[in-house]
Amino acid sequence: MKSRFLTAPIALLAWLSAFDAASADVVRHPIPNSTFPIAQAVEVPGNVTTYYISGQVPPVVSKDADPATPAAYGDTKTQTIGSLSRIKSILEGLGLSMGDVVKMQVFLVHSASAPMDFKAFMEGYTQFFGGSQPNLPARSVVGVAALANPGFLVEIEVIAVKNAK
Repeated sequence: MKSRFLTAPIALLAWLSAFDAASADVVRHPIPNSTFPIAQAVEVPGNVTTYYISGQVPPVVSKDADPATPAAYGDTKTQTIGSLSRIKSILEGLGLSMGDVVKMQVFLVHSASAPMDFKAFMEGYTQFFGGSQPNLPARSVVGVAALANPGFLVEIEVIAVKNAK
């Protein structure tokens, strides 16, 4: 009989501690001794909803240019800003923000005749991450031979999370 009275409080404590862990915030682990605007790792504990945002490419910035050329979409910086702006809009439509992004994968076109412009990518990226928006994602940047349209230099996909309530 005594063990039944002890079991209920122990079960309640276990449930409460699991609830507390499930409601923990996302933890972003910075790169030690670095100001580079990405997280070394992002920890997503407990009870969250995960959103996988498909790769986004830049919008047309010059309607007069051939849509199969970079001239229609701009340089790498312009394309980065356009792609991230599309992601921002999608996230906002889901009730999220860029601060909810925990993982980003970036595809930059790279060839012998036109190496990927990482510097220009970073100029666009830091308009969304690292300054006024300090929640940095874990991130990979990959050089690819081509994207779906020969005019695209940039495609970006993200994973975002939101605490379930």
